[in-house]
Amino acid sequence: MRKSFALLLLVALVAAACGGDDEAAVATGVADEPTATPAVQEASEVDDGDSTDSSGEAAEPNASTDEAFPVTVAQGLGELTLDAAPVRIVSLSPTATEMLFAIGAGDQVIAVDNQSNYPPEAPMTGLAAFTPNVEAIIGFEPDLVISSGLPDDIEAGLGAAGIATMSLFAASSLDDVYSQIETLGAATGHLGDAVELVGTMQADLAAILDEVVARETPVTFFHELDPSPYSVTSVTFVGQVYALAGLENIADEGDPGGSGYPLLSVEYILEKDPDLIFLADTKCCGENAGTIAVRAGWGELNAVQNGNVIELDDDVASRWGPRVVDLLRTVVDATTVVELAPAA
Repeated sequence: MRKSFALLLLVALVAAACGGDDEAAVATGVADEPTATPAVQEASEVDDGDSTDSSGEAAEPNASTDEAFPVTVAQGLGELTLDAAPVRIVSLSPTATEMLFAIGAGDQVIAVDNQSNYPPEAPMTGLAAFTPNVEAIIGFEPDLVISSGLPDDIEAGLGAAGIATMSLFAASSLDDVYSQIETLGAATGHLGDAVELVGTMQADLAAILDEVVARETPVTFFHELDPSPYSVTSVTFVGQVYALAGLENIADEGDPGGSGYPLLSVEYILEKDPDLIFLADTKCCGENAGTIAVRAGWGELNAVQNGNVIELDDDVASRWGPRVVDLLRTVVDATTVVELAPAA
């Protein structure tokens, strides 16, 4: 069951990535100052107020928030115009859920999907992000549904019910991340908080990158999505985070089709003998440094012998929200202490 879930997650990631901008620029650094992206330039910055009453029910946005509307924002399926700030949001994207709470719009969120497990106060329900049910979604009476991409029939069903939908496809770069955060800020009446969050993220990422150690010999790595083993290349968002840290991805040469998510052979991994192994399947599949070491042939890898197998939090490693700062922190910390010479 765990393996099946991991494969389903992979399919969802690939599908979301395919729906994004194929010409998105590769992230090569972080901007010095936060700026409003074109996606939200039509919205004005406002002061945010408390959007819940004492009973915990979604409350009407205050007058200052209302001043920002109507607003038109750019999203995955084109432009979306909202006449008023949404007060009953359903999020079917764990990444969007994290972004919404990080910009102070959590009080407007009435329900999230069964994978949106962060932050802890997110109102998780049985709604399925991978196989959504239109009747179940409509039952929450939302005025906005946010996802990383919905099937056409679900989009049509929600539209027929008069419910606005927003699709935020998988990010291709840090700029995509910043743009999505600010888009959500504009759409919820929290643009000022969103711009502030982007600025904080940029400053934190820049500070971490200042610690990157310059090496004459590139440090190579393997990122494992699941034990099959699927991996990610440098064209994916996660792969670009590793590139920021100056690491060389062994999966790049193993993806001639350019999918971004190649299924690598064990023989290929053993031949490449990466300096670092990052496991993004610790939760879904129970993988850890110990299970890697007992795989046939893997015990001879330098990364295993030198103790350079890093166990990631699957959620942090697969979402392109505010916790990308935590992912880069983990990667840079691992790179700083890596021992390149074979174990004695």
